[in-house]
Amino acid sequence: MARSQKKGPHVEEKLFRKVMVAKQTSSFVPIRTWARRCMIVPEFIGQKFEVHNGRTFLPVTITEDMVGHKLGEFSPTRTYRGHGAGKKK
Repeated sequence: MARSQKKGPHVEEKLFRKVMVAKQTSSFVPIRTWARRCMIVPEFIGQKFEVHNGRTFLPVTITEDMVGHKLGEFSPTRTYRGHGAGKKK
């Protein structure tokens, strides 16, 4: 279900402040976050994040096409290993 237009996008304030500080200091260190539900805003473009998938932190670099999506969409939580091994006869 989408968030209402009058509320605006959900952006974690603490994460947003970290991005603004990183941009001012020209820091290239990735920002680690557990905030998978945080909406990607234009200020995040070019920033590197490490998004937690429940087990590890996966690196995500924000591009222009990602604006409007959520951080969790780019760090999958499940590993697909196929539908079983092939049978040898």
